[in-house]
Amino acid sequence: MYLYHFGLRELPFTLTPNTNFYLGLEPHNEALAVLITALKTGEGFIKVVGEVGTGKTLMCRKLLNEIPEHFVTAYIPNPYLKPDELRRAVAVELGVKQAQRMSVQLLTQRIQTRLLELHSQGHSVVLILDEAQALPAESLEALRLFTNLETETRKLLQVVLFAQPELDERLAETAFRQLKQRITFSYKLRAMTATEVEHYIQHRLQVAGYKGINLFDHRLAKKIAKVTNGIPRLVNILCHKILMLGYGEGSYQLTKKHLFSAIEDTEGMQGKKTSNIYLVSLFITIMFAALFYTWRVFGVSV
Repeated sequence: MYLYHFGLRELPFTLTPNTNFYLGLEPHNEALAVLITALKTGEGFIKVVGEVGTGKTLMCRKLLNEIPEHFVTAYIPNPYLKPDELRRAVAVELGVKQAQRMSVQLLTQRIQTRLLELHSQGHSVVLILDEAQALPAESLEALRLFTNLETETRKLLQVVLFAQPELDERLAETAFRQLKQRITFSYKLRAMTATEVEHYIQHRLQVAGYKGINLFDHRLAKKIAKVTNGIPRLVNILCHKILMLGYGEGSYQLTKKHLFSAIEDTEGMQGKKTSNIYLVSLFITIMFAALFYTWRVFGVSV
C-alpha cells in the first residue's frame, strides 16, 4: 500500500467512521450542538437527517463519545427490526437480564422498571438509532409508545434518529402524524463546500501522519469537490484511489489525470470528467453540420 511511499502512519481515507478523523466542520458542529442541547431538555424525539455519505454514522459515534456522563445510552446500529425485536434490543442495551426469554408484556414492564431505576439514580436514558429510515412502520409506532413512559416532570426515554431523507417522506404520511409531532428538535446535514473539502482532505492527511508538501493542491481539491458534490464518503473514495494511482506510478505529485482515472474506476461516477468534453464535441459537430448544410443548399463558400 502507499503508506510508506507518502510517509503515512495509517490510511487517511477509509470508509469506516473514525472519530479520530473528526474535523468539526460547520454542519457537523451545528448538528452536535443541536443534539446536546436537545438532550438536555429531556423531551421527545430528536432527528438528524442527511443524504447517503454525509457523515451521519460518524456524528452518531461522536455523540456517543461526547454525551454527558449522566446519560445512559442504548445504541441500535441496525434498526431493521420488528417491534418485538426492537424491544428486546433496547432491553439488552439497558441491561435487562434474560430479555430474550420474556413475553412481550413482561419485557415491557421490565424496561419501564429499568428506566425508573436509572431515573432514580439521576440518569437520563437516550435511545440512539442509526439508519432509522429502515425502521418498519410497526416499529416506528413502538418507538412512539416507548416515549409515553414518563414521570410527572420528564420523559424516561429520549430517542435520537439518524436517517436518510426517506424518513422525512415517511413521517409526512398521515399514519405517522403523532410521531412527527413529538420530534422537538431536527437538523439536516448538508454536503461540504469546496473550501471545506480542501480543508477536510488536508486534515485527514495530517491526522494520518503526513508532513510533506501539499499533495492535493487547490485546483485538484476543487475538482474533487465538484465531482463528489461535497459528499465526504465520495471524497474519501476518490482520494484513496488517487493516492493508490500516485503510488503505482512512483509519483509524489497528484494530478487531475489521477483524479480522472479514479473517477472512471468508481461506480456511479464514470463520465463526470468527460461531460464538458462531450458538450464541446457536440457543439463542434453541430457547427460543422450547419456549415455543410449551408454549403449544400445555398452554395455558400465555407
